[in-house]
Amino acid sequence: MAPVTFGAAGGQQMGSQARTPAVEPAVLAVISVGGGIGAVMRYLVGLRWPSQPNQVPWSTFAINVVGCFSIGILMVLITEVWVAHRLLRPFLGVGLLGGFTTFSTYSLEIRRLLESGAAIEALGYLGGTVAASLVAVWLGMGVARLSAGTTRPRRRGGRQ
Repeated sequence: MAPVTFGAAGGQQMGSQARTPAVEPAVLAVISVGGGIGAVMRYLVGLRWPSQPNQVPWSTFAINVVGCFSIGILMVLITEVWVAHRLLRPFLGVGLLGGFTTFSTYSLEIRRLLESGAAIEALGYLGGTVAASLVAVWLGMGVARLSAGTTRPRRRGGRQ
């Protein structure tokens, strides 16, 4: 099966004659499957821990922070520790964790909080999610490096 191409490459204008990067069907398939699994996981968390009106949606906050912690661990393991299969990163990183975490729901919940008059909660949720998610990625990377016994990223070219 021939690779599928999408869009303009490298910031070039649509319709230009430049060649666009190919997207392999296998990569699209693993992203789709992983994304579906991640979205179902997020939905199930939301069912078990529903958001309350006019309050910070703690379930979405936790989902995004846990997802960021997990992506920190995953990226260290597949780029610095393991020699991973080429489909593992798209399946787990883009698909599963991309489907699990949610920027769109986060944005909608901020809007709902603002519309309900809970401006302090909305602003706290807005900044708190970003800060906690960045810290979670950093902590996930640290935990993975500590667990693997590495202290610094592997340099490109194979030498450290």
